[in-house]
Parts: sequence; structure tokens; C-alpha cells
Amino acid sequence: MSINDYDWDDATLAIRYGYQRTEQGEHSEAMFLTSSFVYDSAEQAAERFSGKVAGNIYSRFTNPTVAAFERRIAALEGGERAVATGSGMAAILTMCLGLLNAGDHVVCSRSVFGATQILFDKHLSRFGIQTTFVDLVDTQAWQAAVQPNTKLFFLETPSNPLMEIGDIRALSAIAKAAGAWLAVDNCLLTPILQKPLALGADIVIHSATKFIDGQGRALGGAIVGNHQLLEPIYGFVRTAGPSMSPFNAWLFLKGMETLAIRMKAHSEQALSIAQWLVDHPAVESVFYPGLVHHPQAKLIAEQQQAGGAVLSFRVKGARAEAWKVIDAVQIFSRSANLGDVKSIITHPATTTHGRVAEADRLAAGITENLIRLSVGLESLEDLRADLARGLDALL
Repeated sequence: MSINDYDWDDATLAIRYGYQRTEQGEHSEAMFLTSSFVYDSAEQAAERFSGKVAGNIYSRFTNPTVAAFERRIAALEGGERAVATGSGMAAILTMCLGLLNAGDHVVCSRSVFGATQILFDKHLSRFGIQTTFVDLVDTQAWQAAVQPNTKLFFLETPSNPLMEIGDIRALSAIAKAAGAWLAVDNCLLTPILQKPLALGADIVIHSATKFIDGQGRALGGAIVGNHQLLEPIYGFVRTAGPSMSPFNAWLFLKGMETLAIRMKAHSEQALSIAQWLVDHPAVESVFYPGLVHHPQAKLIAEQQQAGGAVLSFRVKGARAEAWKVIDAVQIFSRSANLGDVKSIITHPATTTHGRVAEADRLAAGITENLIRLSVGLESLEDLRADLARGLDALL
């Protein structure tokens, strides 16, 4: 049955969809921890390798547990198909090398994860794929950046770490007029809170490492779109092998079972923390898409269900003051990850975006006094008290 045969809400899809129970009758999804599969005959092997007959061949590109993860994440995003990869960055690379050729041009938001910017700027450029970086919220800048060879628009929304919002519908129209694809990194909100395909995107990218897992256990990524667009992407995975492991796919299947309830709870906690930070005298500014004073509040209401778990704020001062707050916490984990049930505190300028040139960091608004939080599911009162320990010391 196809996803269109199911009239299920996201919470049900995230728990029930995509797995095909074996003859053993297991209730929890099975892990197929095998590198290869055997055939009943040489003819059957030949038919599977040629694609004439469906079936498992080799776990680099056909594995039942990974396939179950792909079906589930595709269903949640409203896509026809997904391709799983070994990490979120592998998903972006796989998309690019599956779809783009030397001489192609990309328009990318300036407000992306540091490794994403480096991938487009430093590595893809070595293979003749050039990128122009533009202001995420300036749709006219996207239009002006289009060249005759532009093939891809790429953005995160909300952006990491300043929570800027890209207008997916408007950028989709510009991309389509240019004959380009629009790819949206939906890592921060997940399909529970935002569905880019329904807003006009062609491709959705996920770092399953983050909220899809939700417990900081495993690396993985996913690319979601229609069958035709994902076929060359799947072909790249089959050949080059940036594949997701079956064990990690099983962890992500388990993580998705609580995704809907986690994202609701994360959003409620993050909004409360953001509102509290707005009123703290040691805080200069707060960036969170659930705050009423967010400059794109109208757009947020149109394309998001809630604000998500991630926010950032600037303390009054510079690096020394930001580090003082970070070093004072006892509950928040000092880590560069996000998406965990454990709350995380990060100094983007020297960690996640530390490899980005200083001028580019400043152009993206990543200053030395900026702190990013991934708000987890601990006691809200405990989290506020933990942040106050450092912030109050700045007064």
C-alpha cells in the first residue's frame, strides 16, 4: 500500500508506518544486521542485480531495516521516496553529487551550518560546482543571484543558529522559474513542525542524528523527494556507499516513535526559556521563532506548527562573557550537537562555525557573544536556574 492509502496523523505514521513484519510476527521492528543476502538460484541473483525483480542484494543499498526508515521519514514529509545516508552532511553531499554536474551553479543561504557552507564553498567548488551565498530572508537577493546555469537553491529554515526564516513558497517560485530545484534542510523542525514539500520544495534534507533520533546515539541522514528526482541520488548511494547502517536505522525508527510528543514538549520548553531570557538584564537579544517580536512572525505562523527546540541569544559583552555563562552551567551539556532530550549549550563562533572565515561568520550574524541552546526535556525550572547561574554572574 502507498502512503496515500493511509489516513493517519503524523504521530501514528511516526510509530506505525513503513515496517513490513516478517513471518516471525515480531512487534518491534527487526534489525537486519547482514552485509549481504543469498539467492535461491543464479537466475534469481541475476534478476535482482538487473532490477527486473525486487529484492535485497547488499546492505550498502538494499536493507530491510534501512528501507523501513526511508518509508517512514518519506511518509512523514509527504514525499514519495527517501534515500538514507550515513550522516546529515552525507545527505547534502549525496544530493549534490547525485544531481549536479561540473559547471552547475548553486544559490545557498549564508545562514547555514558551518560544515554546509564549507562543503559548498571549499569542496564542491573543486569539482566545478560554484556557489553564491545570499541573505536567507532577502528573496530579491536570491532572484538576483540566479545565473543561466543555476540548478539548485539550498537553505535551512529556521537557520542555525540565528533562527532566521526562509520563505519557502516565495523561493520555490523563484527556483522553478529558473529551472532549479529547491532543497530545504528541515533538521531543526522535523516534519512534525514543518513540511517543506507541501510549501513547494523539491527536496527535504535531514540530519537524523538530531531530533529524529532524539537521544544523541547515532549518525544518519535522509533525502526526501519524488521518485524521479531521487533515482540518481539513490544511484550515487548504490555506487559510492555513503550509506546508513541497519543498526542506526533501527535506532531512528525507535526515535521516531516519540517524535511528535517530543517536538511539542521541546517547543513548549524552548519558548518558555526564550521568554525568560528576553527579560534577563544580562541578555542583549534573543532569537527564537516562537517569540511574538520575531520580525518574521507572520511567515512563521504560515509555515511552521511551532518554534522548535533551538534558540540563541547574545549576552552583553563579548567572548569572555559568553564563555563565562557556558562554563557556569551544571545541567546543560557543553556540546556542539543539538536535538537531544538532554539540553545543550554551544558557542557557535568557536565550535560549529569555527572553521568559517571570520568575515563570513560576522556577515551571518555569528558574533563572539552569541550562545546557542538546544532545549531538552529536563525540568524547566532546573534549566532556568542553570542558565541564571552564569547570567546572574555577569551583572
